[in-house]
Amino acid sequence: MKLGLFGGTFDPPHNGHLIVAQDALIALALDRILFIPARVPPHKRHLRITPAALRCAMLEVAIAGNAQFAMDDLELRREGPSWTVDTLRALRERDTAAELFLLIGADQYADLATWHDAAEIPRLAHVVVLARRGERPAGARVVDVTRIDISGTEIRRRVAAGQPIRYLVPDAVDAIIRREGLYRTPAR
Repeated sequence: MKLGLFGGTFDPPHNGHLIVAQDALIALALDRILFIPARVPPHKRHLRITPAALRCAMLEVAIAGNAQFAMDDLELRREGPSWTVDTLRALRERDTAAELFLLIGADQYADLATWHDAAEIPRLAHVVVLARRGERPAGARVVDVTRIDISGTEIRRRVAAGQPIRYLVPDAVDAIIRREGLYRTPAR
């Protein structure tokens, strides 16, 4: 089985996440994409993050209806920082036959050498950069994806300002954000 691994805080999950995941699924002929929400993103430890249960609820409704998309709460069940290498080791141990594809952005790829136990990551999974057409980070395996300039930061800012987020997130995600009163304070 060919598994694409797409990690992040997903705070909130948005249409940009779904579009690039679908593009990677097709381009790499993957069987499934696992969306892996981070418990404690090492690069965002200083930020306030929406509780995991709410991020999972939003992610579940965002990917509902696509049988090739699934959420894996592996990082949420583990204490401490959500190191990618630990996640890859756990997935490799859980399914030794799976071919793993770590899906990351060009910005993440530029910093990959600084990640915890970075040298081990390409031994555990194929590292694939999801890039805009024409972006070619040196030495990277690249998949061209449809990039729409949507960010969680901008969505949170819009909600705090009372602006609509329709078309930026799936309607079911918007409903959870409104029902739970998320992001009403200024973006962090």
